[in-house]
Amino acid sequence: MTTKLNCILLIDDDEPTNFLNRITVEQVNCTRHIQIVQSGQEALDFLMHKGKYEYVPDLLHPDLIFLDINMPAMDGWEFLSKYRQLPSEQKACIVMIMLTTSLNPDDHLRAREIPEVNGFEHKPLKVDRLKEILKSYFPDKA
Repeated sequence: MTTKLNCILLIDDDEPTNFLNRITVEQVNCTRHIQIVQSGQEALDFLMHKGKYEYVPDLLHPDLIFLDINMPAMDGWEFLSKYRQLPSEQKACIVMIMLTTSLNPDDHLRAREIPEVNGFEHKPLKVDRLKEILKSYFPDKA
């Protein structure tokens, strides 16, 4: 990869999944920063620079988000509902990929109906799929 993304945001409540996804992203060496959050609310706080992210210097704007569907408290669908209400500068040019274990075809159909969702992938994230996503959505950086 010639030019790296600023930040990839991983939103998943499962620590082993986050660990594996981090390793995959690091193997591809495609981003300057990997931010991991374990809830939809924490992701919103990160995007809005609130809570514990309010005073983080040089907080990077994510270029790519991988979002889990099934999380406690605020699931991926609820996150998307709140995400859609964010000011446009908080969402500018973010590519959002649902990354899930769900085999329910209704989840895939539902995700396709949400304009902010660019893709639907199954866990765990694999190197070849990440490279394909980067090639598709960030061709100038591939």
